[in-house]
Order: sequence, then C-alpha cells, then structure tokens
Amino acid sequence: MSDNLPPCPSCSSEYTYEMNALMVCPECGHEWVPAAGGSAEPAGAGERVIRDAVGNVLSDGDTVTVVKALKVKGSVSGIKAGTKVRNIRLVDGVDGHDIDCRIEGFGAMQLKSSVVKKA
Repeated sequence: MSDNLPPCPSCSSEYTYEMNALMVCPECGHEWVPAAGGSAEPAGAGERVIRDAVGNVLSDGDTVTVVKALKVKGSVSGIKAGTKVRNIRLVDGVDGHDIDCRIEGFGAMQLKSSVVKKA
C-alpha cells in the first residue's frame, strides 16, 4: 500500500497499515509497535536466541542438565531431574520443543529449553 511501511515480521506481507501507534497486518492479524519491530527485525530475522531455564544462551553442541522430572509417553520411568544430555541441536520444533537430542536409555527426542539448564 505505502512504500515506507515495513512488511509484517510474522508473514512478510507487504499490505501492512498503521492503526494509532501500532502496525497491523490484514492477512495474518499480527500487530506490533513499529519502532520495536523495525529495529529488532533485522537482528531477530538473522539469528534467534534460545535460553535455558535460568537464562543462559544455548548453542549447538552444548551439554545441558534436565531440571525437573519429565514424563515420557510409553515409558514407565520417565526422565529424572539431573539427567545430562550431551551434544544438543537447536531446532524450530513443534509446540516449543526447540532442542533436538539423544538421551541415553530413551533415544532421540525433543525437549523444551525451559526444562533444561546449561551444564
């Protein structure tokens, strides 16, 4: 619509418009503040930051420790708190599961970063 309005950070639609102090995307319904969205968009689009339960930044290959007991479907025992997980991979998982790993005794699975802390 207008050449000076930024595209939607959620769906990249070019049909954004201003509504009071917000920018609005008519295609996906996303609303954002243009000053925060405009300055944070280039940094956020290039690199995402995933933090553990206590706020440490995680990266591929890190070793983490599970901070609370987790139930595993199909397993009687589950994963105990304090279990070390080596060589994690950060992924765009489903439903907040952003760590892909292999846990000894359970095999490959995905974990949420909110249930681990960097070792």
